Amino acid sequence: MRRKWKWKNGFFEVKCIQIDRYGGPEVVVRRDLAVPVPKADEVLVRVRRSGVNFMDVHTREGKYANSHTYKVSLPCTLGMEGAGEIVSLGGDVRDLAIGDRVAWCIVWGSYAEYAAVPAWRAVKVPEALSLDMAVASLFHGLTAHYLVNDVADLAPGKTCLVHAASGGIGQIMIQLARRAGARVFATTSTEEKAAVAKSRGADVAFLYDGGRFAEAVREATGGRGVDVVFDPIGKATLRDSFRAARKRGLIVNLGAVSGAVRDLDPLELGEAGSLFLTRPRLADHLPDAETTRRRAADIFAAVIDGSLKIDIAGRYTLDNVEEAHHALESRQMVGKPVLVIAD
Repeated sequence: MRRKWKWKNGFFEVKCIQIDRYGGPEVVVRRDLAVPVPKADEVLVRVRRSGVNFMDVHTREGKYANSHTYKVSLPCTLGMEGAGEIVSLGGDVRDLAIGDRVAWCIVWGSYAEYAAVPAWRAVKVPEALSLDMAVASLFHGLTAHYLVNDVADLAPGKTCLVHAASGGIGQIMIQLARRAGARVFATTSTEEKAAVAKSRGADVAFLYDGGRFAEAVREATGGRGVDVVFDPIGKATLRDSFRAARKRGLIVNLGAVSGAVRDLDPLELGEAGSLFLTRPRLADHLPDAETTRRRAADIFAAVIDGSLKIDIAGRYTLDNVEEAHHALESRQMVGKPVLVIAD
């Protein structure tokens, strides 16, 4: 899409994608808005790339309408991760400079030509890393990083099961879990996706097979079950995930792409083997700039040295972002879709 500038009411206006109400792709609105003015602790970024992920879909659908962790209010400019160059600094910003290439996540507004970003959320992008790969790796990479290293505390001798293993986060979790020394089992919906999971380092990959993956995992672990299950799917798999875990194992529910589980009795966790169930969120594991930049530096370094492989599933623009959302919702994606805002 060609960049379009307008001068109106004393402001330059630029293109963005917003929603005024929640719903399906039909609620997406393309409009021109004034270039944001950064607050004292913000930077103004010329957005070059935006990531596309399920949080964008969930924002559009209204799943964060009542969230305290991820506060969203209408109208909302979509896009919660991006990359570009700083063009203006707030008065209190000292550790970033105009011209710096930066990436960020869990800040809404990146489906736009310009975005105001809290400075502490922005991480510098190394010269050796393209903005495509920066935006493809940051949100998914940070998510996988805290889940594998902090929540699950994976290490040699431990085992884990990764659902949706061919997706953007799943592929990175497999690689980080293997780096930590864990044995990795994976589940996918097709044999082709299972091959992707194996190519990323999964020791064994199963199909969901109507929940029968739980028996397959138990058989592969000598009846014990795995130490940790990473489940971003929710309703369709969560209870079978319980059956795949060992006694006193950990179930990490990181999403609900098949629907939320609203009828869970805690007694079920006891009956399944005194399991631990957690629903963590990235924001709580990025409490400050130091932590954010430490995690980002680890992910970026691994991408640069080739030890972390990330595929871009497709490139879209502001003109056809609905196609990217549809591909995600229909689970056609293998890898990470990127929205090209400007070259």
